[in-house]
Amino acid sequence: MTNKIRTRIAPSPTGFLHLGTARTALYSWAFARHFGGEFVLRIEDTDVARSTQDSVDQILQSMRWLGLDYDEGPIYQMQRLDRYKEVLDLLIAQGKAYYCYSSPEELDAVREAKKARGEKALYDGRWRPAPGKNLPAIPDGVKPVIRFCNPPDGEVTWDDLVKGPITISNREIDDLIIARTDGIPTYNFAVVVDDWDMRISHVFRGDEHINNTPWQINIFNALGAPLPQFGHCPVILGDDGQKLSKRRGAVSVTAYEEGGYLPEAMLNYLARLGWSHGDEELFNREQLVDWFDGTHLNKSPAQWDPVKLLWVNAQYIKQADNMRLAGLVAQQLTKLGIGLESSLVESHLPQVCALFKDRCDTTVALAQWAAKFYGDVSPNATEAAQHLTAEVRPTLALLAGKLTGCDWTRAAIATVIKEVLATTGLKMPQLAMPVRVLVLGTAQTPSLDLVLELCGREKVLARLNSI
Repeated sequence: MTNKIRTRIAPSPTGFLHLGTARTALYSWAFARHFGGEFVLRIEDTDVARSTQDSVDQILQSMRWLGLDYDEGPIYQMQRLDRYKEVLDLLIAQGKAYYCYSSPEELDAVREAKKARGEKALYDGRWRPAPGKNLPAIPDGVKPVIRFCNPPDGEVTWDDLVKGPITISNREIDDLIIARTDGIPTYNFAVVVDDWDMRISHVFRGDEHINNTPWQINIFNALGAPLPQFGHCPVILGDDGQKLSKRRGAVSVTAYEEGGYLPEAMLNYLARLGWSHGDEELFNREQLVDWFDGTHLNKSPAQWDPVKLLWVNAQYIKQADNMRLAGLVAQQLTKLGIGLESSLVESHLPQVCALFKDRCDTTVALAQWAAKFYGDVSPNATEAAQHLTAEVRPTLALLAGKLTGCDWTRAAIATVIKEVLATTGLKMPQLAMPVRVLVLGTAQTPSLDLVLELCGREKVLARLNSI
């Protein structure tokens, strides 16, 4: 590609950044990075009644967590009203837009009449200027909207990056309202001016925008502005087969951060949710950028699979640096009411993470294991009844006595355990299970000697002597 590639993501701050928008942002970012281009963040906040600063903050936090760095932005539409007015005035002066004074009641009546006749319920063009046409008298006290003079005939065709060639007749669409009575532009107008001014070359977005695209192309053409290339990605479906959205089933990106997912796992999963590179299931950010050239995007909807996402996250947790995991787990422990000194987070917690990360699919699960080393432990009632029998209690007392004076290393602890087994004639599971239940609250743990070493002599003896 010879021209500068510039992509954008333009979320509306009327709620959290949902998963579909996050995937679109990822594709836009990866495409720009693949071609050495630029990625722009735009906040489409013209829905004044529903836009909030909390939503803006959440969007920015989600972008940071996902690592989707942008070269320009955030750019806010409400700070560009003067620019929109300038372009609106230009279109009106050129006869490509006009003031419409129709009341909502009049428009409803027109729509109902057309439906009754079996016609498409389009605007009837009563305020659209035309040679020799007498327009109605301007009603007193009515603030007009501004409508775009959509071409009455012909077709709009574009070669979609995902769907392939798409054609829609201009007879299927009407004269779009491009500015409300308060002068604030509508979505389809503002997005065109923004993409024009920001020199956006490629637009990836959800395929719910396909019906908006003919209007936007016609506005681009009316302005003499270069057209970006459009790629409309199929929706993401939830477990119920319905579209994930802010209002239905979608969970915010930040909720996954709070839920113990790693951003690289989320990026990996989102990328595969509508795109593929051969049979590759797991890949890093650099590989994604190297492979993502806008091809191999699926034309059919993708199914959100939380089980698959957990599996992907588990693979990344297994590979993660233990010091990094310790920092994340410490944050989760704080939520559980367990605050750790920085020395423990830097020295001890990484060892705990290394021991348990192979059996965890989130940092929340990892923190639940780690909590057993720093907080109180209550043995599982069923496992306690099964393993903490009267017959084994003397052996537990013997083990506690021997552990009191040994060196507190894994090797020394292993030697003590072997001595106790030799003395009592018990098999390893007969001793290990009750020890695990007392020390960590469950019979299923990693290597017993390593667990005891990490738990520390004081805690181990206190828990062994608690029965």
